[in-house]
Amino acid sequence: MKNRVFIFLFFISLSLFSQQKYSKEISFVSDNDLYVSVNSDRYYTNGMFLTYRYLSENKNKNLEKKIFEWQIGHKMYTAYRPVVKTINLHDRPFAGYLYAGLGLRKVYKNNKILNTSVQIGIIGPNAYAKELQDFIHDIYGFEEATGWQYQIKNAFGLNFGAEYTNLLTESKSKTFDISWVNSANLGTVFTNINTGLNFRFGFTELQKMANSIAFNTNLNDESTTFKREVESFFYIKPALQLAFYDATIQGSFLNKNSIVTKEIIPLVFNLELGIKFTANRFNFGYAFNYNTSKSKDLRRTAGHKYGAISVNYLLH
Repeated sequence: MKNRVFIFLFFISLSLFSQQKYSKEISFVSDNDLYVSVNSDRYYTNGMFLTYRYLSENKNKNLEKKIFEWQIGHKMYTAYRPVVKTINLHDRPFAGYLYAGLGLRKVYKNNKILNTSVQIGIIGPNAYAKELQDFIHDIYGFEEATGWQYQIKNAFGLNFGAEYTNLLTESKSKTFDISWVNSANLGTVFTNINTGLNFRFGFTELQKMANSIAFNTNLNDESTTFKREVESFFYIKPALQLAFYDATIQGSFLNKNSIVTKEIIPLVFNLELGIKFTANRFNFGYAFNYNTSKSKDLRRTAGHKYGAISVNYLLH
């Protein structure tokens, strides 16, 4: 009898939960290769991203939603290890990138999403990557990093981005779908084009593209036809990147005084495996990321792995 009451209350709570609408969201994403292996501390070694999203007024009849987002982000790169005392052993430049960004997400009624963004920031010592890594190493009791004196020099960062996502197919049970994702970045820090697929496998029925944590489209108010829904799914995202320019590897063309620079490898394969789920106002996620080598002359040529942990909280 107690079990039946518990199950009844559980489903009642899910029903009430799904009827709520939230039009704002705060999210934090932490990337680190330590989330994959405690023995890994190299290349793209840390990233932190704090984002505020909110639903905007929509007057376009072709759109389900229009979502704005503000983001502060930081990326950190090192050589094959954080302690490299000899400049000749720097197989990849030490580099930091700090930026503030603004994005607009247009969610169309025909299962398409267009994201556009702009980032303004800086690469180099003024991004304070050295100080951040020293702080992280001090917390974990790791050896102090050396080699930052040869990091990529200060340069202004201005980057524009666009991403287009299109639903290709979905199963009759609504527990599996495939989306095609294409993106491009152009600027003084990164210039590349990307194409890939997003496979979602739902533990429950998947939500539509216009109302899912998978695409950061789960914000709603009285003007939208959707409500907050329970979600839990596993996903796989393989993608190819064609890189034309990466200032964290090649140094910025705005400041050519960097001591250590390397050549990029134009074609890179990326793979992301992850899980995401909702819990009351929270959304949680973990992802395993792998990419083939992005620059030449690396000492570790089997590619790079890192993990990503995400926490989102919804606001009225």
